[in-house]
Amino acid sequence: MTLFTKPDCKKCDYIKEAVDLKEVGVNIEELSPNNVESLAHLAWHELVATAEVSLPILVLDDCTSITGAINIKNYLIKSRHTH
Repeated sequence: MTLFTKPDCKKCDYIKEAVDLKEVGVNIEELSPNNVESLAHLAWHELVATAEVSLPILVLDDCTSITGAINIKNYLIKSRHTH
């Protein structure tokens, strides 16, 4: 799973603090103008328009995505208990 975040994003920071992302197997990709690899990865998932409106975005292993800090936190906590 990949969590797309951006610098100085309170919702993004909330997820990083609320859930042990390494424990649940989440890679963090911080979006910024000089991080072309993450921007390309975001575009590959066709989530650029979504990211312009709402971050963080969690991309699951099946390439579906979840937006919103609370939705992401709830999903990760639930998935941690089922694995």
